[in-house]
Amino acid sequence: MKNSAIHYILAVSVVLFLSMTGAASSPNILFILADDLGYGDVGCYNPESKVPTPNLDRLASQGMRFTDAHSASTVCTPTRYSILTGRMQFRTGMRGVFAGVGGPCLIEPERLTLPELLRLNGYATACIGKWHIGLSFFDSEGRRITNQGLKGVQQIDYSRPITDGPLHQGFDRFFGTASCPTTDWLYAYIDGDRVPVPPEKPLDRSRLPMHPYANDCRPGLVAPDFDHEKVDLVFLEKSRQFLTDHVASHPGRPFFLYHAMQAVHLPSFAADRFKGVTDAGPHGDFIFEMDWIVGQLMETLETLGVADNTLVIFASDNGPEVPTVHDMRASHGHDGARPWRGVKRDQWEGGHRTPFIVRWPGRVEPGAVTSSMISLTDIMATCADAVGAGIPADAAEDSISFLPVLNGIEDGGPTREFLLQQTISLALSIRQGPWKYLDHRGSGGNNYQRPAPWGMKPYAMPESDPDAPAQLYNLDLDPGETVNLYRSHPEIVRKLKTRLEQFKSSGRSAPLIK
Repeated sequence: MKNSAIHYILAVSVVLFLSMTGAASSPNILFILADDLGYGDVGCYNPESKVPTPNLDRLASQGMRFTDAHSASTVCTPTRYSILTGRMQFRTGMRGVFAGVGGPCLIEPERLTLPELLRLNGYATACIGKWHIGLSFFDSEGRRITNQGLKGVQQIDYSRPITDGPLHQGFDRFFGTASCPTTDWLYAYIDGDRVPVPPEKPLDRSRLPMHPYANDCRPGLVAPDFDHEKVDLVFLEKSRQFLTDHVASHPGRPFFLYHAMQAVHLPSFAADRFKGVTDAGPHGDFIFEMDWIVGQLMETLETLGVADNTLVIFASDNGPEVPTVHDMRASHGHDGARPWRGVKRDQWEGGHRTPFIVRWPGRVEPGAVTSSMISLTDIMATCADAVGAGIPADAAEDSISFLPVLNGIEDGGPTREFLLQQTISLALSIRQGPWKYLDHRGSGGNNYQRPAPWGMKPYAMPESDPDAPAQLYNLDLDPGETVNLYRSHPEIVRKLKTRLEQFKSSGRSAPLIK
């Protein structure tokens, strides 16, 4: 546990609380995070989707579907930091994402995290899957490795423990990978704070599938137990094992399980049993596998008898990837970003408006749909609210609870008045109601002058005001973000720009709760 006075006071308070009330009154929490899954990839969000997603559709029918939910960023690392801290990652100053064995961990040593908050309130906590928030590996001399490529992996002394991974951020259990599981140089699993089966040889990519979605696999080192086509099945088995063991050993203690998928990040390597099961190609098959895994996790909750007391949250870390959008639009008539402009890395809606579904029997009305605007940063405050935990003033600075929305109480106005977004380049935007201000030109992410498959030139749109230094859109009137109103509404630009600067300088966007 982190050594701070705040955490000590919280821990003492929790011990007293649990001794009087018992932890069983709190719901279990299962948070499933898909990777690069677009708004248009899921059937209940896109009636024109070419990929069946029966399990997510069922989850939505059993709970609440959010139509205005947003990842904190348009790429992996900053979204994951923001989920676990309730704080926008641009505040750290880091630009870009981690790769390979890059570190140190982006989460500051004394920062309260979501799993730590829940653990202090009696929860068992586990993280299974993709970490990607940075962690420290060391060489044989005990020096922290800084190279994020192949050279860094070659320098690792696997006898030395990781000193700032998930186990140091509030998780009791971790099994997963350092960065993108089938992309980023180190193709090996981490169990706890070590790699039990180190890589032995260079990856032979000629043995992997070859198709338009298979070109995002870097030539790293691979462990003998690491199969690129079975990663998500391994993660599923580990999550099932945690759930089964926990319920058997601690039936009265609530759990928090963060299941962070590889699917559907490129490369699209579905397991054998899913190859060819859809009419939407290899990436469609991968989406179908992702959906099946959601169903398996839900089935496990039912089998263990804990489904009715489990708050289930499903989300994606950002919008769909560039090559998948290119090829699936052309080859299969499937648009993972539909109906929005932009894709992963872009500040436009397609880059960060994502599927978001919540199931909580007895609390959330089945089949509910809400247009309440939320951010994935809000998960921390919402979970804290759900378990009756307080958050200190120096934590979760950009997190606002949407528990009233889950309870069906929306007549008090919007839960969130302002929404902040960031891109891989730290370009920022702010939204209030229908008004969205982008404090930059262009997408803020992808190069719309670069040809396919990694550039978006085929989808470049003429800018209505190409000389404007920033962008302003009214999403109610122009959901496709086609008409830049920067010059025609200077008063709104000033208002939103001023508020954005205030949120940057103050270090928080969530109101302080007295």
